[in-house]
Amino acid sequence: MSGGLNHPDRAFPLERTRNIGIAAHIDAGKTTLTERILFYTGSIHKLGEVHDGQATTDWMEQERARGITITSAAVTCEWRQSEEVGVYKSAPGERHRVNIIDTPGHVDFTAEVERSLRVLDGAIVVFCGVAGVQPQSETVWRQASKYGVPRLIFVNKMDRVGADFEAVIADVRGKLGANAQPIFIPIGSQDSLKGQIDVINLKAVIYSDNDLLGSTYEVTELTEEQLDLAHAARRSLLEALADVDDELGMMYLDEMEILPSHIKVALRRATIANAIVPVIGGSAFKNKGVQYLLDAVVDYLPSPVEIPAASGVGQGDGSAVLEASADDHGKFCALAFKLWSDKFVGKLVFIRVYSGRVSKGDKIFNSRTGRAERVGRLIQIQSNDHKDIDTCYAGDIAAIVGPKNVRTGDTLHVEGFDIMLEPPAFPEPVISMAVEPKTTADSDKLSEGLQRLAEEDPTFVVSTNEETGQTIIAGMGELHLEIIQSRLQSEFGVRSNAGKPQIAYREAILKTAAGEYKLVKQTGGKGQYAHVVLRISPNERGKGFTFANLVSGGEIPKEFLGACETGIRESLNNGVIMGYPVVDLHVDLIGGSSHEVDSNEQAFKISAILAMREALAAAAPILLEPVMAVIVEVPDEYQGDLIGDLNRRRGRIAEVDSRAGFSQIKSEVPMAEMFGYATDMRSLSKGRASFSMEPLRFEEVPAAIVERMTAQYV
Repeated sequence: MSGGLNHPDRAFPLERTRNIGIAAHIDAGKTTLTERILFYTGSIHKLGEVHDGQATTDWMEQERARGITITSAAVTCEWRQSEEVGVYKSAPGERHRVNIIDTPGHVDFTAEVERSLRVLDGAIVVFCGVAGVQPQSETVWRQASKYGVPRLIFVNKMDRVGADFEAVIADVRGKLGANAQPIFIPIGSQDSLKGQIDVINLKAVIYSDNDLLGSTYEVTELTEEQLDLAHAARRSLLEALADVDDELGMMYLDEMEILPSHIKVALRRATIANAIVPVIGGSAFKNKGVQYLLDAVVDYLPSPVEIPAASGVGQGDGSAVLEASADDHGKFCALAFKLWSDKFVGKLVFIRVYSGRVSKGDKIFNSRTGRAERVGRLIQIQSNDHKDIDTCYAGDIAAIVGPKNVRTGDTLHVEGFDIMLEPPAFPEPVISMAVEPKTTADSDKLSEGLQRLAEEDPTFVVSTNEETGQTIIAGMGELHLEIIQSRLQSEFGVRSNAGKPQIAYREAILKTAAGEYKLVKQTGGKGQYAHVVLRISPNERGKGFTFANLVSGGEIPKEFLGACETGIRESLNNGVIMGYPVVDLHVDLIGGSSHEVDSNEQAFKISAILAMREALAAAAPILLEPVMAVIVEVPDEYQGDLIGDLNRRRGRIAEVDSRAGFSQIKSEVPMAEMFGYATDMRSLSKGRASFSMEPLRFEEVPAAIVERMTAQYV
């Protein structure tokens, strides 16, 4: 690695820096694993447990009360590899900096995972040794694949009854299509879990029974039975590497001796190329396997210089592609991937620096606004603890205190380097409710609190219903909005009442239709005149709104064309069926007329709105509802009852998978039918079933239901 990329003042060179995330389905053990990593790296000196509300990265009041991760937490630690398993033989025992983001597992907080994976170089995906690939695991995997993030797999909870390491690997290969290859196989399972088989070095790692913290272990020879297992896994690994790595493939075909060092270097290349995913088995809670997982992070996940340079577009015409390479001496460029309101220091903007460096007092620019910001204070984040730093270098993750006009996804850069990086993409909210302050004193604080929470969370949207004047909050699920209300009270001192959750319906059209409106108004003085003719047609689902100006011959003067488009866009806020936003349609502005004296922008805007109302009514409007992908895990004996209940909720059963006495029911169910489902599901399964759901798509609401809804609406 080139030392020229590193500034002499940085504590850890780029090649010894790792930016990783820990992600998985809810309750797979991500936060417990993070806690063990912090303990073994010396960052903390006492283990905290999730179930006791003492985990370092679950620091929010709501997280500790519920035992779940709600917001991604960033921590930094240092790890010195053991000489026996290290890749960097030139300097064994060197310390590496590992920046970790512990992400939520609940689908309501999937945006936290999305924005974390956008800025990370690698990830540990945790799977439960009993449940295998769970619903949110698949979502996390897709998110990591979208951003090309290299991964390790940690099969956790191998101490649990029913844990099956081979079954989880088969699950990963079958459901995720991943080329998963075990490199550390658990020795024993359930109560007999005592260590790991090191597949590459053909050794056994045995943890001391007397050391409950898992800090001491012994590397020994394998038994005959363990050796057979190790040789089989090693053959599978070598064959997989030979298929994807030319250098090791030639050695394999020529039947040359392949040493552990050859395997590790080739596996590093294959992992970074996303061709192979190494798998490590263990138990975070029982303190077995975490140290060798950390070695694997250093061995196989990339440093910032081993991933492709961040690329973005220039701010001029948007056609020039610019790159930001991991180099301390390059031009400063960073992505703001998260905002957070801290009660002690104020607004924090989490940044990932891709190139260059930034120091306190520097002037930086926001590519979205074009405005300059002064860096008043830089902080290295350790969960909810803060450590002031003077400079942040390429490849680092840190936070800037107090910038005013920065949003999630903004690119921050030095003057003259006009680059705009691709921001993370977030799903639209699917559920909303009205919220109001309990007292007059809470009124002002409510709007301020909601605004700050909306700044932090791109999937949380605040709006005002123009007809009723109510404040409407929208998010990804009932739990999401429940947490927002809880945070309003605990962080901003706002007590609020909330209405019943409402579905985020949409309206669309099925046919092409024309609309025309001529506004002629004479009141004795200067009048109002505007004439608009347009045509609307359906777009394919998900394409959104498109517009074309086909006016010719100056029928509508150029100065009024913008007002026409403004009126058309405004008319889409309220559909003709029940007043929901209209989506997925194309509008052609095809003609009209004007008056030399009486025409103005306001008249053309009003005419465009009324022409759109006429066209929408004639274009076979339909109501769309969000449909959720619902996955239920239930003991086989309750499978029939749960399927029957989903059918009653207008659900379509897509697949039923059975394994080890448990069924996984995959279905598609309208969001409107899922209120109260958790209670009914627990009742039908005597508390033994669990479920997850995530937005899938919008579909047409059946006519009979629309008729019933419109009757209530009127």
